[in-house]
Amino acid sequence: MGAFQFKLPDIGEGTAEAEIVAWHIKVGDKVKEDQPLVDMMTDKATVELSSPVEGVVQSIGGKVGEMAAVGSVLVTFATEGGADLPPEKPKAAPAATPAPAPKPEAAKAPAKAEAAPVKAAPVISANAPKHTAPGARPAASPAVRRRADELGVKLQFVPGTGPQGRITQADLDNFIANGRVTAGGGSGKRARPGIQDIPVIGMRRQIAERMQLAKRQIPHFTYVEEVDMTALDDLRAHMNATKKADQPKLTVLPFFMLAMAKGIEEFPQVNALYDDEAGVVHRYDGVHVGMAAQTDKGLMVPVIRHVESLDVWEVANEITRLATAARDGKAKREELSGSTITLTSLGTLGGIVATPVINRPEVAIICPNKIIERPVVKNGQIVVRKMMNLSSSYDHRVVDGADAAAFIQRIKLLLENPATIFMP
Repeated sequence: MGAFQFKLPDIGEGTAEAEIVAWHIKVGDKVKEDQPLVDMMTDKATVELSSPVEGVVQSIGGKVGEMAAVGSVLVTFATEGGADLPPEKPKAAPAATPAPAPKPEAAKAPAKAEAAPVKAAPVISANAPKHTAPGARPAASPAVRRRADELGVKLQFVPGTGPQGRITQADLDNFIANGRVTAGGGSGKRARPGIQDIPVIGMRRQIAERMQLAKRQIPHFTYVEEVDMTALDDLRAHMNATKKADQPKLTVLPFFMLAMAKGIEEFPQVNALYDDEAGVVHRYDGVHVGMAAQTDKGLMVPVIRHVESLDVWEVANEITRLATAARDGKAKREELSGSTITLTSLGTLGGIVATPVINRPEVAIICPNKIIERPVVKNGQIVVRKMMNLSSSYDHRVVDGADAAAFIQRIKLLLENPATIFMP
């Protein structure tokens, strides 16, 4: 019987650590090769890690919500064959330093002088929080440093419970919540009757941090316009009734994306990313639309790439494929990054108006609201039309108000005259 340690691999460019979001095994389980072990979340995506060996789980390294450094042991297996891993030897206590021989002058000291009592060295728990020495750089991963900087926390005041006093995400959470941590690194909070304490971990923590950073760093402004969707909805119904068997059912979203792509031809400043640190705006020729999708794990944004080069059926296919992958947790890392502008919709729950939060570092987000039938004045007559408010938000550092309004007016014109969406 041997032993095998499965360590966290490098699962992303520049990733120093990842969060444990779900275990698929427990101690004592017999695991087969390629069997899922754990879901790990980076700042890009959630990755499912599988077992490289067959064996019995001896130990698991970390709880859900904790951060694990690249190279740290996640699972230890008992395996058939091979040599056992040598047990970690306890570090021997440092030998007492012998007292220096007395100097000649000391030998002349009175015989009554007694030796000073030797003080016992304090015993420090391996899990006890360690403070950063004055003037020293706190030990923490880049992700922890970035988050502390975003939250305005000085890491030299945060006690670390990781190896060699390393400051973990849990240490930072505890410091923010309590201003201190317990010896075991816990928050020290007691259960309160009638109150359910739900840890903010995994996708929820990622969403919270990104939204907080977006609102802190981006000066948002929102613009809302109403759009008559009657003609487009009639066209959509006709296309669905006459579509081929292998073609997907059309919603309004593919039409919106195509209209956005045509609008961006005239207003390229909204199809951009703003690099805060470099002070540079990156404008893109390709229109890569992030589609905000609600999943059981939280909000995810799969990306439909090069919308400007697709037809309405191809866009619809991509929407269906990526939304399904996101809901099933099977979306690839590259399918969840690289967007240049975002379209978000609550469907039938779209409401009257919204103030969407920009998906940083993008500079614009579009949000169609609910389509409702209501009376409007058209050509001097009161008629019933299918009306919808179109909400949108912009980074005012990059997009001027007049340009934002003109961009939405262009989209409105395309949607109200849907044949023009398909014109070159």
